Amino acid sequence: MNDLNGPATTWTPDGETPVPAKLTEEQLIEACATVYDPEIPVNIYELGLIYAIEIDDDNGVKVEMTLTAPGCPSAQELPEQVQNAILAVPGVSSCQVETVWDPPWDPTRMSEDARLQLNMF
Repeated sequence: MNDLNGPATTWTPDGETPVPAKLTEEQLIEACATVYDPEIPVNIYELGLIYAIEIDDDNGVKVEMTLTAPGCPSAQELPEQVQNAILAVPGVSSCQVETVWDPPWDPTRMSEDARLQLNMF
């Protein structure tokens, strides 16, 4: 039900409950931007390590990301940190992070801000 004066709700056997707001890609990008590569003082979103963010109808999130190199010492922890950051966003029902290697990462994927920060312009 929708109350014209309040948030949307849905009825369940336990009574009315709020309908979770639809997640936005911006919220998820902000969450990803809290994760930093321990060897580079730039967040992984600005580094260009996040390739795709998908949100399903149930607010489940799928993230495709890469690492700067296949032998990256943070290969285990960075995807886990991304998953934890996404799961901390209110309304996220689940999160799957997949590490992909195609296309390979290279410095051209970095944002202009990241290049300036690392003096790579």
